[in-house]
Amino acid sequence: MKIALAQFNPTVGDFEGNAAKIRKFADDAKARGAQLVVFSELCLCGYPPQDLIERPRFVKRNLQTLGALAGDVALPCIVGYVGEPQDSSSGKPAANCAALLAGGRVLFEQRKMLLPTYDVFDESRYFQPARSQSALEFCGTRLGITICEDVWNDKNFWAKPMYERDPVAELMGQGIEIVINISSSPYQIDKGTLRHDMLRALARRHGRPVVYVNQVGGNDSLVFDGSSVAITADGRMAAQALSFEEDLVLFDTASGTGEIRARATDELEAAYQALACGTRDYVRKCGFKQVLVGLSGGIDSAVVAAIAVAALGAENVLGVAMPGPYSSEGSLRDARLLAERLRIRFLTLPIGEVFTSYKKTLSSAFEGRAEDVTEENIQARIRGNFLMALSNKFNALLLSTGNKSELAVGYCTLYGDMAGGLAVISDVPKTMVYELARLINRGGELIPANTLTKPPSAELRPNQTDQDSLPPYDVLDRILKAYVEDLKSPEEISDHYGIALELVREIAVKVDRNEYKRQQAAPGLKITSKAFRIGRPFPIAQRFVP
Repeated sequence: MKIALAQFNPTVGDFEGNAAKIRKFADDAKARGAQLVVFSELCLCGYPPQDLIERPRFVKRNLQTLGALAGDVALPCIVGYVGEPQDSSSGKPAANCAALLAGGRVLFEQRKMLLPTYDVFDESRYFQPARSQSALEFCGTRLGITICEDVWNDKNFWAKPMYERDPVAELMGQGIEIVINISSSPYQIDKGTLRHDMLRALARRHGRPVVYVNQVGGNDSLVFDGSSVAITADGRMAAQALSFEEDLVLFDTASGTGEIRARATDELEAAYQALACGTRDYVRKCGFKQVLVGLSGGIDSAVVAAIAVAALGAENVLGVAMPGPYSSEGSLRDARLLAERLRIRFLTLPIGEVFTSYKKTLSSAFEGRAEDVTEENIQARIRGNFLMALSNKFNALLLSTGNKSELAVGYCTLYGDMAGGLAVISDVPKTMVYELARLINRGGELIPANTLTKPPSAELRPNQTDQDSLPPYDVLDRILKAYVEDLKSPEEISDHYGIALELVREIAVKVDRNEYKRQQAAPGLKITSKAFRIGRPFPIAQRFVP
């Protein structure tokens, strides 16, 4: 049998648009000789639909669209959608379903059994789990249809399985010949290797081919890499789709061969593609065509501008420099040079007069008090106001430029540099920002060399550098990864890295105390195992000290 792996980019709630893509992929698969085409998890409504599932009309539209789709797809399809629960015993409004559409109707339905509730997932909030798994007889072959998490509980692969049941093992008891998994598995650094190792181990353990089809594209903070594969019973890669792009590849079960697309093997390159993909989809799915970026002459805004150009094209990006009383001529020159090299539009709006006016208005209220961080924040907020005014006037989405290291410790200004509709690099540590800059410059120096070599500075007071307030970024990022992503205690971090315990504790306290800022930040693109906000719910008003 020839199976087509149909990897496409759905938009949440766009039933007509998603169904049209399913029809188009089915037409293409039929023209290329496929007998069955497999789509991703919840592809009919887009993943994750979150609380839209609690709206009865949303579930009804799923079912109506599924019925209409069954009547006009060009060949049999396995499609993911939101269906009704088996009964009302659980009180859940829906089920996460896969259906075989063939002969003008829904011939088979399978519900998802294992519902993840960790990291970014909260599926048990909405879905009733399947009670059992059923094999599907199709074209003389017994298929086992599973949905995402259903294949992530192999007791021989995981040291500590999370669930009591193993849907794949249960299907093997029914004599299935091929495992099919439809998935919406978000991208994160190094997850692709783990995912493929797990699927290979699954295929080898059971001696059955595995067909895995993953969603691609960005939906809010999550980016899905696609990277769909077919793996033979002996663990060999037989088919492989592109990463971060829509694709259709065929797998021949008889010969164990298929189409293999080249894709990035370098994890930094994959992260860059993820950021560009997430930016493009967030902007376009929210109805915008253009973006703007405040260009300080620093590394963060330079990388964000380059990602925006890669995502949307130079013609859709506006760079804005806003020199203040402490901005250096070199920074303004670097910002202008970056804009020229990226070929984006460039605008200069000095903030000096407005800052003077602010201080004059506040002088009586501040009488007798020395200048401090208050005046620094005023400058940042003036810039935020300018950028939001441009965003409103030009209907362009503002991209904020803060990185994960700054956001972690609160080295950022609410309603100032944190203003914006999307925080592109909010899950990118500062040291990785520099790595991305060097990657961007591989084909030629787009980001000025001076931007990479000068000490990072907010330029909000004379001769300011980031290291006046923070430890060196290579030290800070090691502490932050261990504390935020690996959940290590300050004592463990200090012992492991040989960093002074007092410094580690100081950073940990800053992380915890600045949750209030992060919860007011723009949505960010998740690329690490623990991004702030999404998948990391922490209270603001709390007194636990690690």
